Amino acid sequence: MSCAGLIHWAFAALVLVGAGFHADAQRIQLALPIACEPGHTCYIQNYTDLDPSRSARDYKCGTLTYDEHNGTDFRLPSLAVQKAGVEVRAAAGGRILRIRIDAPDGSFTKSGREAVREAECGNGVVIEHAEQWETQYCHLAAGSVLVKLGDKVELGQPIGRVGLSGLTEYPHLHFTVRHNGVVVDPFAYGVRPESCQGGQSLWLTALRSKLEYQERAILNAGFTTGPVTMELIEDGSAERQMPSASSIAIVAFVRAIGLKAGDAQWLVMKDPLENVIAETRSAPLQANKAQFMLFAGKKRPPGGWERGSYKATYVVERDGQVVLRKDLELML
Repeated sequence: MSCAGLIHWAFAALVLVGAGFHADAQRIQLALPIACEPGHTCYIQNYTDLDPSRSARDYKCGTLTYDEHNGTDFRLPSLAVQKAGVEVRAAAGGRILRIRIDAPDGSFTKSGREAVREAECGNGVVIEHAEQWETQYCHLAAGSVLVKLGDKVELGQPIGRVGLSGLTEYPHLHFTVRHNGVVVDPFAYGVRPESCQGGQSLWLTALRSKLEYQERAILNAGFTTGPVTMELIEDGSAERQMPSASSIAIVAFVRAIGLKAGDAQWLVMKDPLENVIAETRSAPLQANKAQFMLFAGKKRPPGGWERGSYKATYVVERDGQVVLRKDLELML
């Protein structure tokens, strides 16, 4: 879940992107607005919704968006990562046009939507660039905004840190791009509304391969010592409880994002002798899932743990094909 903006922007403007595009228009070139490595230390949870109806689709006609979502969500793997501090940076040079700095972290998760009404972006910054371009940065951490109204900023300059302010359930940067007041998708500027390809990337050339579209991704994976919940993964506890030879249990876990209706999952764990000691299978999903968690584990046997390599494999299958896989190893 993310924000609509520092102020309300009519979604009707978004559907004009294709019709109003001119090939010779001066295009902005964007650097990564967050200090992370896409696909490794951060992940794109949602793209801009390009469907003008009540349905939703991203620029690849995929499911990584929701109705009226007006930006790109760069998600951190956990609250533990967010609390350690992840910079938000100016994606291009410009002037600070608007800011908000009075939103607390975690209001939505504690009190619901009413707590963030009219402040869905949370702590946020809007930067004005040349040729009528704007970039917007939402959900910054309380007390982290480093700029003031009217300041000039350079490309890559830190402007704050990723937080949990405004309308958000997980730590991420919501990043919106506008041209002449109209929301545009930085992955497909000028794409025709009915198309699943085309348009032009606004990202710097060196970034484009790092930002390649991923239908599904693994957000967290590892071994821990007991049953796993979303809360334990989110706060980092699951990853910190690394099993040892004296642990009462060994549990493998995975949290994936972007899973689709029809995806089937399984997670299997083997001991050093290659015996299957734990396995969990999930029936094909009945609906798309923004995130999904799976774990499989075994209590310590009476004779203790066999020393050596414990391995776990997580697989997502669709129509008989493996579409996502993760291999894990634990040495005891």
